[in-house]
Amino acid sequence: MNIAASPATTPRRDDELSPMKLVIVGHVDHGKSTLIGRLLHDTGSLPDGKMEAVRAMSERRGMPMEWAFVLDALQAERDQGITIDTTQIFFKTPRRPYVIIDAPGHKEFLKNMVSGAASADAAILVVDGKDGVQEQTRRHGYILHLLGLDRVVVAVNKMDLVDHAEARFREVADEVRKYLGSMGITPAHILPVSARHGDGLASKSDNMPWFDGPTLIAALDELQAKPLPVELPLRFPVQDVYKFDERRIIAGRVESGRLSVGDELFFSPTNAAARVKSIEAWSVDGPVMSASAGQSIGITLDDQLFLERGHVASHRSDPPVETNVFRARIFWLGRSPLEVGRRYKMKLATMEHTVEVQAIEQVIDVSDLSQRPAERIERNEVGEIILRARAKLALDSFVDNPRLGRFVLIDGYDMAGGGLVSMEGFPDQRVRNEPTSQNITAVEHRVTADARWQANGHKSGVLWLTGLSGAGKSTLAVELEQALFRKGWQAYVLDGDNIRFGLSADLGFAPEDRAENIRRVGEVAALFARAGVLVITAFISPYREDRDRARSVAPELFHEVHVKADLSVCEGRDPKGLYKKARKGEISEFTGVSAPYEAPSAPELEVDTGTLSLNESIEQLLSYVEANFGLNGRD
Repeated sequence: MNIAASPATTPRRDDELSPMKLVIVGHVDHGKSTLIGRLLHDTGSLPDGKMEAVRAMSERRGMPMEWAFVLDALQAERDQGITIDTTQIFFKTPRRPYVIIDAPGHKEFLKNMVSGAASADAAILVVDGKDGVQEQTRRHGYILHLLGLDRVVVAVNKMDLVDHAEARFREVADEVRKYLGSMGITPAHILPVSARHGDGLASKSDNMPWFDGPTLIAALDELQAKPLPVELPLRFPVQDVYKFDERRIIAGRVESGRLSVGDELFFSPTNAAARVKSIEAWSVDGPVMSASAGQSIGITLDDQLFLERGHVASHRSDPPVETNVFRARIFWLGRSPLEVGRRYKMKLATMEHTVEVQAIEQVIDVSDLSQRPAERIERNEVGEIILRARAKLALDSFVDNPRLGRFVLIDGYDMAGGGLVSMEGFPDQRVRNEPTSQNITAVEHRVTADARWQANGHKSGVLWLTGLSGAGKSTLAVELEQALFRKGWQAYVLDGDNIRFGLSADLGFAPEDRAENIRRVGEVAALFARAGVLVITAFISPYREDRDRARSVAPELFHEVHVKADLSVCEGRDPKGLYKKARKGEISEFTGVSAPYEAPSAPELEVDTGTLSLNESIEQLLSYVEANFGLNGRD
């Protein structure tokens, strides 16, 4: 019987197949190394003399034939009885070649497992038929999910220890399927095997006539390769820039896609563009007209652009994301815990940048996938975090392009963690608001700002109230407007909901729409302020980058006010019933629940409505306004 088989698809022709990289993972002592050794033997992939060497090694130890000794590249493995490093091993079936990445099962060596699995195309998860799913099984299963490996074959090993019982196999298979399924992984096959005796590896087992599914080799041969990197958008990270004679050569490796002479390349994060004048390759006779994923090349351009290591070339039509903040799923391996506020060096392709841990959203217990809030992530724990850099970074969400969606964090000189990029909840910060109209000229006003202030009796500006839904922004804005109007001030409220009835009626609440909404409001607020009005805006405006962009329109007039209240306080108030709807899943991308809020790092004023009454909050705002916008003697 075939357990959890995925739908069959038309395979590529054998002569089109490149080597498939396999990572073999599993709990310590579940027989992973034995499975590899026997797999090499049964496919005729052992070098001459290796079989005799393994037999002799086993006899010296007074043991029966021990297939795990095939992996003798590391002396420490034989001495300690555990695998302690990743090893690449090659074998071939009649259909295609494979590269096995021998990933360790011992808890202390998860760092090697991550480095091995990160380069794999598919995985074999080995589970002991007697012991079933253990801690490391779950941990390794989650790492496969963490690294985006969804092509998985499960080998329920040591079936000889449970008398080849079908009932026990079904029990373990159900347990594995349930766990992997909770992470969105459907194993291509779950197979009963006994690696020591070769049952179910290359040939059917007479000991398990009740199983009518494929052998392990046949199951591997059925796996379809991932989309080729050449089929993804172009990503050409710059490794270095060299000068030869009159040429300025930009060197690097094409990570995905392809490029040709004459292509216009768009460089991130500088947003500069130039055309490929020539492609330089090593040990190639004649001119090179194109290059594709996997090739290390140099290119020359038709324009002298400033480029440096870490910049990324793409086609203009499909560039990488540009951002200084992103989510990440991280597997932490550092000696010291990962903590909010700590800074680490991030390496992604050729890019190296210092990033700060802005938030730890949750830590995930890999034993049952339960989630819990935490202030730190300890060694060997998995978490979801938000990272922020000072500079704009060019990267991709892992689900869109794994080549620029994986990174490692360095603590000191040690590799401390590996992670995947997610832009969920955050917009692409690439500037796209340059005027598209041609032949336009800005008109200068003859009435100065000072003249307007003298006429109105107060200075103008933008009082930008930001905070969670329910924090009290609109309430404070309207009360403040009324109080100032009574004093004879020219003040006007721009409220988030009101703006969406008109100016932003065409926008939703996706990250990109939120960013565009705040861009529009920032421009309108600046116009009001330059007209002499004190503008009071009341917007959640969850992204720090968007608020900074609004400030940049009229920085001398902009005052950021953080209307502060804890999420629990805001949710308790819930004046519009939005939190209840968001918790039920009726509202997507809701700030504080399913979308992030980035609190101001240095606002001009903070009003804590969680502890202050409405009157106390208004008094604090009025004092600030009179001190910063009043003209002496005319407040």
